[in-house]
Amino acid sequence: MEGNTRIDPAGTLSYTNMQATALVLLRIFIGWHLLYEGLVKAFNPYWTAGPYLAESKWIFKGIFTWMADHHTILTIVDFLNQWGLIVIGLCLILGLLSKPMALAGMILVLSYYLANPPFIAFKFTMPPEGSYIIVNKNLIEATALLVLALFPTGGIVGLDRLRLLKKTG
Repeated sequence: MEGNTRIDPAGTLSYTNMQATALVLLRIFIGWHLLYEGLVKAFNPYWTAGPYLAESKWIFKGIFTWMADHHTILTIVDFLNQWGLIVIGLCLILGLLSKPMALAGMILVLSYYLANPPFIAFKFTMPPEGSYIIVNKNLIEATALLVLALFPTGGIVGLDRLRLLKKTG
């Protein structure tokens, strides 16, 4: 069994191999999921966030339905959603700007949660996927992205490591 996480004499946090591997895999898997979702949306000429936003039921209903009701705004939202998912996903996979990309991904995924939360009293056209009263897959993924922002793994395995090596070398 490997040792515990420790802080070395220089004051930097070091992980066991198992901890580092688990965090890097979490980053890559979430990156893959976001990249895939972005590509699916980008290559489907009929995809739009309009119906999802129009069905909003919670505290930001007014903002989300306003976005859905204005064609120009919805076009911008669709573009930002598709390319945000693609860029965030690619960066997480590559370990590039891993901390800011994890935070951006968390904000994006939380916006999905805020638009259509899995509360019992809310009825939606489509049955919610992976919804368990208050917690759903969006909330779980947003929390995992927060963990990745707090423990940026691009410096362990990723392009962020090249920047770190360049600074110390």
